[in-house]
Amino acid sequence: MRHFEAVRSHIGSQHELRNNDPYLISFDMELAQGRIQGIYMAELEDEFGGRYLRISTPIGPLAGTDPCRCLRFNWQQRTGFLAVADLDGAPYLHLCENRPYELLDGSELERVVRELGTLGDQLEQIIAVGEDAL
Repeated sequence: MRHFEAVRSHIGSQHELRNNDPYLISFDMELAQGRIQGIYMAELEDEFGGRYLRISTPIGPLAGTDPCRCLRFNWQQRTGFLAVADLDGAPYLHLCENRPYELLDGSELERVVRELGTLGDQLEQIIAVGEDAL
């Protein structure tokens, strides 16, 4: 996959797209026990013109989350990192991964989506019940 349109085509063939904008797509990933995790994909460009695919999933509001624990989580992760973005005007934690297109093929994209979706859902459940995991 060398560009966002290839990603859109691949993902669109497997999932019903909720959002289908020029450089942003989203869909709901079905998980075990009937749970659903929203997945977002957007194209990013670095300062040298390199293009990347950002895959992200929202996991919970930032309010009440210890930033030091979030940074420790980031340090321990092999895939994915926590970031903050606004969701309906409020700061929200997202689990993200940025990948250069030249390293992506269909199976790698599916693997990263599964990994982020599953981990994002687990983190969302932990945050929702107030456990001190982050």
